[in-house]
Amino acid sequence: MRSGLWRLSVFIAAAVWPLFWLYEAWSLALGPDPGKVLVDRLGLGTLILLLVTLCMTPMQKLTGWAGWIAVRRQLGLWCFAYVVLHLCAYLAFVLGFDWSQLGVELRKRPYIIVGSLGFLCLLVLAVTSNRYSQRRLGGRWKKLHRLVYVILGLGLLHMLWIVRADLKEWSIYAFIGICLLLLRIPAVMRRIPRLYKKKPVSVV
Repeated sequence: MRSGLWRLSVFIAAAVWPLFWLYEAWSLALGPDPGKVLVDRLGLGTLILLLVTLCMTPMQKLTGWAGWIAVRRQLGLWCFAYVVLHLCAYLAFVLGFDWSQLGVELRKRPYIIVGSLGFLCLLVLAVTSNRYSQRRLGGRWKKLHRLVYVILGLGLLHMLWIVRADLKEWSIYAFIGICLLLLRIPAVMRRIPRLYKKKPVSVV
């Protein structure tokens, strides 16, 4: 697959869901509280995109196809875009832009503090995802971007605090996240068949 077409496909796949959810809200298909549904879907979408982004390196090493890495940064930026929309939807539909209620919400719902920390970490990664930052930070850039693992933990904790009673869906995302973290361990990666046997194939 050509690089431009592959990137465009990923862009469309990521962009279509918020637009579709907005259409559902406009057409009254999201029930009596569409604002809350949008907040929840955008939050879950952020977590899913984060997991998909973390899949790119293992997929590249398993298949030898460089196209996975070619869209990793784009997916990471989409993850940030989703969390920004999630925050905006929360401020609009839950708080009604009543800033005086924010302190009350933080005291009543500590998971919002956890989510805010995850947002700030994603902001740091989004701001430093460009090549200028890579050159400027040098070897520190990779260390900084290991924050993605902290973000994953914060995201899972944020979701766990919200769902509480129904852990079935959360357990699936947590299991995938744990597997992706284990794949970062060199001893585990060496055991995966064909992991280092294929040479990377360039995206043309």
